[in-house]
Amino acid sequence: MSIQVRNVGKAYKYYTSKWKRVFEKLSPGDRVHHTKKWVLRDISFTIEPGEAVGIVGVNGAGKSTLLKLLTGTTQATEGEIAISGRVAALLELGMGFHPDFTGRQNVFMSGLMMGLNRDEISALMPEIEAFADIGDYIDQPVRIYSSGMQMRLAFAVATASRPDILIVDEALSVGDSRFQAKCYARIADFKKQGTTLLLVSHSAGDIVKHCDRAIFLKNGRISMDGSSRDVTNRYLDELFGKPQQAAAEPSQPASESAGSGLSLTDAGDVYHTRHGYRPEEYRWGQGGARIIDYNIRAAGADYPTTIQSSQQTDFFIKVAFDTDFDSVVPGILIKTLDGIFLYGTNSFLASEGRENFSVQRGEVKVFKFSFPLNLNSGDYLLSFGISAGNPQSDMTPLDRRYDSIILHVSKNMEFWGIIDLKSTFESCN
Repeated sequence: MSIQVRNVGKAYKYYTSKWKRVFEKLSPGDRVHHTKKWVLRDISFTIEPGEAVGIVGVNGAGKSTLLKLLTGTTQATEGEIAISGRVAALLELGMGFHPDFTGRQNVFMSGLMMGLNRDEISALMPEIEAFADIGDYIDQPVRIYSSGMQMRLAFAVATASRPDILIVDEALSVGDSRFQAKCYARIADFKKQGTTLLLVSHSAGDIVKHCDRAIFLKNGRISMDGSSRDVTNRYLDELFGKPQQAAAEPSQPASESAGSGLSLTDAGDVYHTRHGYRPEEYRWGQGGARIIDYNIRAAGADYPTTIQSSQQTDFFIKVAFDTDFDSVVPGILIKTLDGIFLYGTNSFLASEGRENFSVQRGEVKVFKFSFPLNLNSGDYLLSFGISAGNPQSDMTPLDRRYDSIILHVSKNMEFWGIIDLKSTFESCN
């Protein structure tokens, strides 16, 4: 194993006044003048060599404290932590950098703290300079660096030589997309060579893309430990809503929404009876609306078994409203089977802000999204959602049916990758 954590807890002492701390130090015996605030409790997990594990949780869940325990910058109040191999950590931005020293001087200081000697750091310096790509700023005081420049140099130093364990905490979020891609390419290369990755991020997409497994921290305890896709779904639920289960009701013959094949008067939930439905869906939301049916239409066929790549496809979503809302926003999302977001939009984005819908309790509405499925051959996950509020600020998820439908896409002549960008080619001789 690379990391083993057994029954770990971390508590901080809380004193009602500064004098209580003094009294406790000076009092004879074991008189206590403080209370304990537990930040982490009963944390146990094992990470194997070469495994990539993400850690998610809302602010205050204990993620950063856990990483500080793993890197040894703070000590656990209870429990045991065992780590095998050299650890490189990128925690708080610029952590360990002295603002009055130059970037080059800070590289040497950081390298020495990582256990490298001066000759090794000197040999690695050209690679560090090239990767950080901050030019002449390497010889300027760090205090004049932007946050992005600090992150560039910190990552370049932390990964100058391949560590056995790499721990990254949110710092990459301040970098530009080009440098982020460069960092993740290096991380992927390290993973292939056997480096264990521990990644903390608020981005569910990053966790799914770079980690096979994830741990969800809630109120200082492990709430879930499992596949990255399942855990991030649970995390999104914690952020935006509560799980809900809608009871299935029998469908009754009724008039249909024009062209959709879906009833406008029947409020029974028949979503789960449709072709392509996945019982493993993850459903959540605050309530007030229910997604109760859907239709997919391509090449004139409803619920097609296979959709040809680049085929214009209509996606219909049927929603029953149990509450009045001034503004509701339906949405759609397509992901790969391993959870990578490929495309998502909603009524506001797709209509360029022109569409706004108010609804009344008891209404049933059908909404339609249309676009070509420019995807390679394969299976993909489809999610629907309905939210309320201002689409340009805060929206409240009412009902989300994540990963609820599987799409089969076929393409006679496949290309490399996932998305078909419709390249053309010609000889210019």
